[in-house]
Amino acid sequence: MDQNNKMGTMAMPKLVMNMSLPLMISLLVQSLYNIVDSIFVARIGEEALTATSLAFPVQLLMIAVAVGTSVGINALLSRSIGAKEYEVTGNTAVTGVILSLIGTAVFMVLGIFCSGLFVRLFTEDEVIGNYCRQYLFICMLFCAGTFVGTMFQRFLQSVGNTFDSMVTLIAGAVTNLILDPILIFGLLGLPELGIRGAAIATVIGQWVAAITAIILNTMRNPVVRVRLAGYRLNPRVLREIYKVGLPTIVTQALGSIMVTAVNAILITFSPTAVAFFGVYYKLQSFLFMPMNGLGQAAIPIVGYNFGAKKNERIIELLKTMLPIAIGIAIVASIVFFAIPGPLLGIFSASEEMLSFGVPALRIICGTFAFASVTMVLGYAVSGLGNGMVNMLGTALRQFILLVPGIYLLSKYFGIGYAWYAFWISEVAAAVYGGLATRKELKRKKIL
Repeated sequence: MDQNNKMGTMAMPKLVMNMSLPLMISLLVQSLYNIVDSIFVARIGEEALTATSLAFPVQLLMIAVAVGTSVGINALLSRSIGAKEYEVTGNTAVTGVILSLIGTAVFMVLGIFCSGLFVRLFTEDEVIGNYCRQYLFICMLFCAGTFVGTMFQRFLQSVGNTFDSMVTLIAGAVTNLILDPILIFGLLGLPELGIRGAAIATVIGQWVAAITAIILNTMRNPVVRVRLAGYRLNPRVLREIYKVGLPTIVTQALGSIMVTAVNAILITFSPTAVAFFGVYYKLQSFLFMPMNGLGQAAIPIVGYNFGAKKNERIIELLKTMLPIAIGIAIVASIVFFAIPGPLLGIFSASEEMLSFGVPALRIICGTFAFASVTMVLGYAVSGLGNGMVNMLGTALRQFILLVPGIYLLSKYFGIGYAWYAFWISEVAAAVYGGLATRKELKRKKIL
């Protein structure tokens, strides 16, 4: 079947699997190398693990800007391809590349001048601070792989080619997995670089993914072409990109803000609490990746069919995706509840970390099904050109209710009760997501 029209013709259950499975696999592998990074870093010492946990929000912020912009590009590309507006498609692609280079330049400057300032805001510990500065500086200075790679991966996804998108991410992840122990511990005759080795392995992996994505687009994506000749910035295209892209950037950035805020609360209890939350967030991200893959697959499918005026397929998509997402969430919940100790043990967890980490994981895991509903609905509505539902749903579940809840519950009842804030935030966000999605579908005359 032609790659350019399967989103409008393939049977929906088959299409969902065809589009989402490669994304699930690639995101799982990508998340896995973040986890492996932490496993190797933990062997340097708990101070190094705490340092990467403190640095993690900045990495999330870079990913937020890269992914948010590329999601806006993806949504517009899919709609323009579905409507056969190929001039808009070409203009959007070039605009996407330019925006990715601008994002790279901004974070390079911030890395050079502001990484030390960020570290001083959150720790006075000389060892942790030194580790964090080294790690952040390298990741930010060489961040082009993140921005350019993410953009070209979305070009592939916009035409339904999620398999090649998977290949690019796996190429980067495997590179990082191989280089991590070699550079951190000085294997194969190379010098032992410690935490700097972890950062170097990460950025090399990102660059490999970016180069692979550019090559695959050049060879296998005849629809989305980056041609600078005759290009002019189109304000309408820019506006359409950021109608979805800006709320998505905010949505993604909320994860960074949330982790930063929660770290600031937890550091008052102990550095081990910060290390635990960093481990939890990476474990949760790994188990959430299949749901993320489903949601990301929804964007081009919804966008294409909305552009092609095949509204009935959008409803069919939601009826197919939601049960799958909830099922995946239930499996993830069972894993967290059944083996929290071994999961934390992967990261060389101390007795202190295990003492509050095991009950914390068991409390939080019951909320995963609610989170899956919010995520899938938010991505689907983004495919219609409305990124606000995704942004507000994520704001409810990751910041507006969660952070104050953790602060108040930990302050008045102790750290063991703080994790019940996840129940408040996730249930509220799922209810909002359902109501807001129904309203948007009616507004676009799909329901």
